[in-house]
Amino acid sequence: MQDDRIIQETGIEARVAGIVMPVLDALGYRLVRVRLSAQDGLTLQIMAERPDGTMSVEDCEEASRAISPALDVEDPIDSAYQLEISSPGIDRPLVRQADFEVAVGHLAKIETSVMVGGRKRFRGEISGCADGVLTIDLEKAEDGEASAEIPLEAIGQAKLVLTDALIREALKKEKEERRQRKKARRRGGEAEGEE
Repeated sequence: MQDDRIIQETGIEARVAGIVMPVLDALGYRLVRVRLSAQDGLTLQIMAERPDGTMSVEDCEEASRAISPALDVEDPIDSAYQLEISSPGIDRPLVRQADFEVAVGHLAKIETSVMVGGRKRFRGEISGCADGVLTIDLEKAEDGEASAEIPLEAIGQAKLVLTDALIREALKKEKEERRQRKKARRRGGEAEGEE
């Protein structure tokens, strides 16, 4: 199992990622992000998804039941914490090159770990992603630049911005998935009737 994420954790979060990735992989899920925060005492958030980008409540419960014992055995965190398994959501973090490719045409916030073109923060519409470089049409071109090219390895954080267009696309995708599931159930029923 290879971690194809461009944006990865460090420190304790990286240790947790190393523990949970094989567990998620065995269940057919991919790790999106591990985040340890001081929310409600101490919260360990593990964000995961299916390869198609979906993650149901039932999927989160299944992942939680499998991850919890692995974390108990390895015990990577010194103090008590609350485990939270979640889906990436509509305004998801972008962590893989494929995430950026799918996000073309959508608004995103990007923070780089090094200076790129004299800045570290970018906000704008993703217009392309190829050969390890993200192209973003800047929302506010303060320095006169209309777009920026950011090497993927320079990105420290990236996240989609919730917009009406993003919501419409998510609803359309969800509707199509429901239609496909319904169609598959009908085919399954027809196959049973033929026996």
